Amino acid sequence: MAKALTVGASGQGGVPSPVALGDALLVTSELVTNALRHGGGLTGFDVELDPTEVKISVADASDELPHRSGPSGPERVVGLPEGGFGWPMIRLLALEVRLSLPSAGGKTIEVRLPLR
Repeated sequence: MAKALTVGASGQGGVPSPVALGDALLVTSELVTNALRHGGGLTGFDVELDPTEVKISVADASDELPHRSGPSGPERVVGLPEGGFGWPMIRLLALEVRLSLPSAGGKTIEVRLPLR
């Protein structure tokens, strides 16, 4: 995906910064991992590029929305079977996050990230 983002963005007027590329890969990994672990499986995936940003869409089979915040207090560091940091991190890095619940079921999460 890193190569595709770099080639795609360079064909549209520039190369993504290393930080932006890393952020896009991290957010994509988190979204896909969450779809597989918590969402009943990945049912859709799309990436759209323009000269300054990337839109990543991930769909899964669950209509349960992500939890709004990560763990707090002592549980934040120990005692959880999973980290719980992905969704807050995604919200922090994204320019915009959209959640939709299609009538056919499941959910789609679209995230816009800067490339510069």
